[in-house]
Amino acid sequence: MKSAMLATALVTLTTLCSAAPTADTYALHEKRSSVPRLWARGDRVERDAILPVRIGLTQNNLESGYAHLMNVSHPASPNFGKHWTPEEVHKMFAPSDNTVQVVRKWLVSSGVKDESIVHSDNLGWLAVDIPAWQAEDLFRTEYHEHIHSASGNVRVGSNEYYIPEHIRVHIDYISPGVKLSPTLKKTKVKRTEGRGQHKPGPFKKVPSHSPYPWKLPPGAGQLPADLQDCGRNITPTCLKALYKIPNAHLKDNVNALGLFESGDIYSQQDLNLFFAQYAPNVPQGTHPLLDSVDGGQAPVAPDSEYNTGESDIDMDIAFSLIYPQTVTLYQVDDNIEAFTDGGFNTFLDALDGSYCTYTAYNITGDSPGVDAVYPDPAPGGYKGPLQCGTYKPTRVISVSYGVSEYDAPVNYTRRQCNEFLKLGLQGHTFVWASGDYGVASFPGDDSDSGCLGDDQTVYNPSFPTCPWVTNVGATRLYDNQTVLDPESALQANLGAGAELFASAGGFANYFPVPDYQKSAVEEYFQYHDPGLPYYTANAEATNIGENGGIYNRAGRGFPDVSANGAQFRAYNDLFDYHFYGTSLAAPIWGSIITLINEERTAIGKGPVGFINPTLYENTWVFNDIKNGSNPGCGSEGFSAVDGWDPVTGLGTPNYPKLLALFLGLP
Repeated sequence: MKSAMLATALVTLTTLCSAAPTADTYALHEKRSSVPRLWARGDRVERDAILPVRIGLTQNNLESGYAHLMNVSHPASPNFGKHWTPEEVHKMFAPSDNTVQVVRKWLVSSGVKDESIVHSDNLGWLAVDIPAWQAEDLFRTEYHEHIHSASGNVRVGSNEYYIPEHIRVHIDYISPGVKLSPTLKKTKVKRTEGRGQHKPGPFKKVPSHSPYPWKLPPGAGQLPADLQDCGRNITPTCLKALYKIPNAHLKDNVNALGLFESGDIYSQQDLNLFFAQYAPNVPQGTHPLLDSVDGGQAPVAPDSEYNTGESDIDMDIAFSLIYPQTVTLYQVDDNIEAFTDGGFNTFLDALDGSYCTYTAYNITGDSPGVDAVYPDPAPGGYKGPLQCGTYKPTRVISVSYGVSEYDAPVNYTRRQCNEFLKLGLQGHTFVWASGDYGVASFPGDDSDSGCLGDDQTVYNPSFPTCPWVTNVGATRLYDNQTVLDPESALQANLGAGAELFASAGGFANYFPVPDYQKSAVEEYFQYHDPGLPYYTANAEATNIGENGGIYNRAGRGFPDVSANGAQFRAYNDLFDYHFYGTSLAAPIWGSIITLINEERTAIGKGPVGFINPTLYENTWVFNDIKNGSNPGCGSEGFSAVDGWDPVTGLGTPNYPKLLALFLGLP
């Protein structure tokens, strides 16, 4: 029986055209061997149902994108900081006129009426609404409903499709198509009970104090009272002392810090309790500016099922470090769509209208089975249209959510990554939590252990492994340490399911080592080779785990940097907890770059934009982390060593040195 939502979306229409497709030589363009996990292939789409066909046109100049980004991001470039406008970016990568005409001519010769073909404003795609029977003839395929086992959502897709040989070079991807992806998963945040507090909840809890008698750490007696116990209780005061961050004092109208949230929603009461207890410089009632993306709502009551802690801690850290500067909250998706479909695409759509429709790496716009559908047909879902280019992105955006790199197809992932390159060209900085299960993804993702391979021993990198974002790992102090002691890589036993809770790091399967990182990675292997069996991933990443290897020796290394991610005190549902995770480290870095941008603005300079090339050229601005590791997948993983390593990256920030570095650039 056809679902009501598909029947509503696909209506019968009189024929738009009458001619049959011409007898071109067709070739396979896309194919999948199986239906993705959680999706079931259903009935064939009725022949007269109307399909919204989107034909992504091959973009120009993608191969030159890296050079353009380095031209405005490398500290030695005379054009450092001369970021592009969105219009300049769109023009640079638009498909050629010849590509547009060749594909249009083919459609018309196949019976599609010329006047029914829409060319997108950003020039990246052609659109036509045609009956399913005609789309099947045009692409030599069959379209079927696909039903999501958890949400019941229905998408349309095909197992394979064909297009004429002579136009394949002009087309990246056709939608509806074959690409499906699993659920977006929040980067794990662990919280533990505050001393004397007990509360049932969805997170694993461990005692918040040592079962052994605690003594004042050596040297702690010479520190101010609010810094003597930072080994067990991290507060904003501790973070400022660790990284020499001054008290914020600037506020302007261009440097609000952006926070991405999806599926988790903050409570104002929790924020108020945190401000009163741990950040008295922030007035009660301080809250973010809400930029609602496709139905996102905030705040909620403290006991809401959607208030699980992620949003609370992101805002706690941000406000405590940058106030009086403001925070922009990108609350993405209504609570029905969130975590059901591809949330990052929905987010990027809202920041860049062209992303809704442009094509890269065989992916065009939203993919059936991957991205949310708007209006959301589910009861209580967001009934508005997909938002495209609704919000201007803030200069800095912190994201504490992620997926396994392996979760999504290679081209889908690379298309998202390409958008971060374009946003970097425009001067935007993305800092992103690396993940929390060492060299594995979270348990249950791709396998019970979160690892790859038949025996679950192959390392599973956590996206974003994209080289155009700053990937942030986590560090910690131990109970007997103070802010004067060197930190270690985050590793903690937080109980069942999180026995090896550790800073995620390793090497990507989908992306090679970028030029700006090559020297650091080469030095790592030269002086600190981990001695583990490895493979070299091919361009399609189809040989993961080849010949017994457990990581990709040629992959982009991550994280890039790190910051404290353990024992952070914060309120959730009105109770005081300890929180752990790289989710804490990302907003620390987001806050630091925001403070630096404020100082640059005050002297008439622009934002720093994509920061990785500058950081890798100036390792003197870091506190090098040399202790700890990130085990997983039945191995010890990688170890923190001198210089860059795939556990803590280049190290933790030294704010005065970072500020001096970036103020000295154009």
